Amino acid sequence: MAYNAALNTVYYNYLTSYAPKSTSRYDAHKKSELRNIYNSIIKLNKESPLYFIDNRKETQNYAIGLKENARQLRNTIASLGGLDENQMLNKKVTYSSNEELAEASFIGSIQEDQEIPSYNIEITSLASGQVNIGSFLPSSHTVDLPEDTYSFDVTINDLGYEFQYHVREDETNKEVQHRLARLLTNADIGLNVDVVEDGKGNSALRLTSTAMGLKNEQHSIFYVSDTNTSKQRGSVDYFGIDSVTAKPSNAEYRVNGERRTSPSNRVTIDNMFEVQLKRVSSFAGDNTEIGIKADVDSLTENISDLLDGYNSFIRTTADYSKSYPKSNRLVGEMGQIAWRYYSDFEKMGVTRNENGFLSLDKEILRQAALSDGGKGSLDTIKDFANSILHKTDQVSLNPMQYVEKTIVAYKNPGHNFITPYVTSAYTGMMYNNYC
Repeated sequence: MAYNAALNTVYYNYLTSYAPKSTSRYDAHKKSELRNIYNSIIKLNKESPLYFIDNRKETQNYAIGLKENARQLRNTIASLGGLDENQMLNKKVTYSSNEELAEASFIGSIQEDQEIPSYNIEITSLASGQVNIGSFLPSSHTVDLPEDTYSFDVTINDLGYEFQYHVREDETNKEVQHRLARLLTNADIGLNVDVVEDGKGNSALRLTSTAMGLKNEQHSIFYVSDTNTSKQRGSVDYFGIDSVTAKPSNAEYRVNGERRTSPSNRVTIDNMFEVQLKRVSSFAGDNTEIGIKADVDSLTENISDLLDGYNSFIRTTADYSKSYPKSNRLVGEMGQIAWRYYSDFEKMGVTRNENGFLSLDKEILRQAALSDGGKGSLDTIKDFANSILHKTDQVSLNPMQYVEKTIVAYKNPGHNFITPYVTSAYTGMMYNNYC
């Protein structure tokens, strides 16, 4: 049990302290992919010399930051159609004629030359969550409950949770309210709880569901009661937290005139588009049309996103250069990859400035894509993306090659042993404080 708790602490420390980006579906891997990664690590370590590294916390953050930035760039490339050469940069880009009303993304799969219909969307109402606002009590007054251990039950998503807490006779209403707000919010059961004030010296608890809408003919998302609880009753009535102030409701919208409802403001249309409903249509004709951009426009958007991801990686890596000079080596290697394709880039409207950042003239790219040599232009961009992808894999496998280190000994060629953790020293960094 203590072992699991320690591991949870390590992972939490990693996610909150080091990981700058959230995970995505591109971070999931098949067994074969994980096997290939393992074999690559074994191969790298087999010939790696033994060395000492600078083990300061700043260096740890730097090494893990390099790996995370490489992962982010890889995911950017993957999101533009996939990592397969035939699908790379082929992501279909959607448009919404009124993005203030709704935004859309394409989630379907289509055959070549298949026509994708467009949809007209009008929004009648947005999905909302449940809000309970308790009784407003004098904030500075001593709580009017006998000193005791109280409890109450919260039922949410068909699950019941009991909360227990102790009330001392010298505590004020506001102190207990803040304690209950932390207790309920930190429980992570689907409630956000805070304390609100009325400007007259009174305060109350506000319970807001993270979920929205109603499913399966429900009337509420959560219930609060202390009728059948195990400890002292009476705190629910005193704080009034069972009072429903705003009932949850579903989103209502029309797709090509057909009325639809959803418990969420993120809806799927015909398994083709995922649409985020953002506001209610304010007048007749206040709607939006969503559909697929033309192939050349989709290609332009995808290449623009690719260059943005590349520039972001260069910028983040260059920021380390003052404290960690070896990061300049990685910036230089990325620059060499771009320079390899530069003569072809210029014909496509891609230029490189003095700092190594790439920019795109979309009009020149469109003209190049529509010309007789358009396929060759696309192949050049795909080759560039593949080269960048290969480099991000190298950095992810062994970010320690860009960290200052002292070589201790080289291995005897042909007679060495596999040391599977040498190039993965950054992994051990996370555990140093927990051993």
